[in-house]
Amino acid sequence: MSAQTVWITGASSGIGEALALQYARAGAGLVLSARREAELQRVANRCVEAGLPQDHILVLPLDVTEWDSLPGAVAAVMDRFGAVDVLINNAGLSQRSLCKDTDLSVYQKLLDVDVMGQIALTKAVLPHMLERGSGHLAVTASVAGKVGVPLRTGYCAAKHAVMGFYDALRAEVEGDGLHVSTIVPGFIRTDISRNALAADGSAFGELDDNIAAGMDVDECAEVIFKGLQSRKREIPVGKGKEMSALWLKRLAPEVLFRVTRSMK
Repeated sequence: MSAQTVWITGASSGIGEALALQYARAGAGLVLSARREAELQRVANRCVEAGLPQDHILVLPLDVTEWDSLPGAVAAVMDRFGAVDVLINNAGLSQRSLCKDTDLSVYQKLLDVDVMGQIALTKAVLPHMLERGSGHLAVTASVAGKVGVPLRTGYCAAKHAVMGFYDALRAEVEGDGLHVSTIVPGFIRTDISRNALAADGSAFGELDDNIAAGMDVDECAEVIFKGLQSRKREIPVGKGKEMSALWLKRLAPEVLFRVTRSMK
C-alpha cells in the first residue's frame, strides 16, 4: 500500500474516518476530504499516531456540491502524489422525515450531495485513471440503495441512484483496467442519524435505536478495507437483520414489502 494514494471523501467522521485509519496502518498515501477542516486535521493526527508519516497525508477540505472546485482539487492531489489509485466516494447525508412533510429543498440537497457530488468527483478523477489504465473507484451506498424504508424516501432514492450509476460505470470501464466497488452498509454505529435531514432541512439530532445497536464502525471499516483490497465489486457490511433484506428483495419481495411497513 505504500506505493498507493487513496482519496477518501467524508473523511472527517464515521466510516470515512475509520477507513482513513485502516489505510494509514497499511502505509498508503492519504487524501482526506470533507467540509470541516478542523475535523480533517484531527483525523490526520490520528493517522500519524497510527504510524503514517505526516508527509503521506494531504488534508484537502472539499464540498462535493461545489462542482466547479473539483478539477482544482484533483490537480492539487496530482501535484502532491502524482496519481489517485483509489477514490472512495464516502461523503453523504441521510434523512428522517415522512414524504408528506418533507420540503423539496431537502430532496434536492440529498440528491446533490449523495448522487451528483459523487458523480462529479468521479468524473473529475476518471480521465486520469483511464489514461493510466488502472485505478479503483468506490462509493459508499447503503442497504437503502436496495430496499425502500419509511422516513428515508429521499435517502433511498439517492442511494438507489448511486448503485445504478456505479454498476453501469463498472460495465463501461472494467475493460480499461479499472475497478468499481459499491459498499453496502447496514446499520453502523456512527452519527448518520443525528446528522440526517429533518423535514425542514434541519439536523434530525437523534440517534436511532438500530444505529446504536449496529456494527462498530472500526469493524465495518476493516470489512470494507479487505473487500476493496480483494477488489470485490459489491461489499455488503453489517451484522443485523437488515442485511437479510438484501436477499429478501431478490427471493421474496412481497415479504420484504410487508416487513418494511413497520420499520422506523
